[in-house]
Amino acid sequence: MSYLGIDVGGTKVALRLKSGTGGDGATVEDTFRWTAACDAAGDLELLAERVQVLLRHRPAPLSGVGVAMPAICDANGTVRAWPGRPSWVGLDLEAALARIFPDTPVARADDGDLAALAESREAGCPDLMYLGVGTGIGGGVVFEGRFWPGPARGSCELGHLVVDGNGARCDCGRRGCVQAVASGPATLRRAAGLRGREVAFAELVEGARASAFWARAAIDESAAALARAVIGVGELAQLDLALVGGGFAAGVPGLVESVAAQVEELARPGSRRIRVRPAALGGRSSLYGAVLLAEETFGPVPAG
Repeated sequence: MSYLGIDVGGTKVALRLKSGTGGDGATVEDTFRWTAACDAAGDLELLAERVQVLLRHRPAPLSGVGVAMPAICDANGTVRAWPGRPSWVGLDLEAALARIFPDTPVARADDGDLAALAESREAGCPDLMYLGVGTGIGGGVVFEGRFWPGPARGSCELGHLVVDGNGARCDCGRRGCVQAVASGPATLRRAAGLRGREVAFAELVEGARASAFWARAAIDESAAALARAVIGVGELAQLDLALVGGGFAAGVPGLVESVAAQVEELARPGSRRIRVRPAALGGRSSLYGAVLLAEETFGPVPAG
């Protein structure tokens, strides 16, 4: 049996093919970037091409596909909003995926929820929150080993918690969302403003390692927004653990440590302390979660 996980992002897509079940399964992966000028039809054509190339490696029939999506979809699978790929708005995603996989069942879930699920399994912790810092801010909450609040009620949009009413405008239209303050692009823009010229990701990393003021100040402000989100969710859900991951967070020295320190400073006397640590799967949490979704939805039912 083989299972395919697809992590669909606004700028790139990751694929993971796993043959066999459990921790012993063999895997093959691929990553590609969207063509900037393409519309949804062109994107889907490229996705189908890359899927077919990857599937040449499968030693067993494909039993199921799990797809991690950042887009907001309605109950019927129609894309309602996706600032990362606006041409997908109005797309019947269920039908599009069925055309790519006509003979294989497909399950879809929010990328932040799936990342949280994968990190929960990796950490052996059934109750946690996950914040993924990349082009945007994804995330999710796992409660008693399941998505919370659950597929029927939607996802935890942690990136759109408002942490600064006078903050930068988010691509959702509001001001001061965590995403508008703490995403990778937002952090780089802030670093550029402090430095007086454009800052590339590698320069930010180098500046952080050298403790350059412009780098540390930009990173700490992003960490402050993430810390406020952790504290706010913690007050509601009473969780013990918050994991910070995503490609940007994994690559920036001191970001997670700054979040942890600021969460400690914000803690209310007598309240439950939330531990903050780096996500174990780095920028691959959603991809691993997509494979888990396929395995657990379409795999054999455990005996007993």
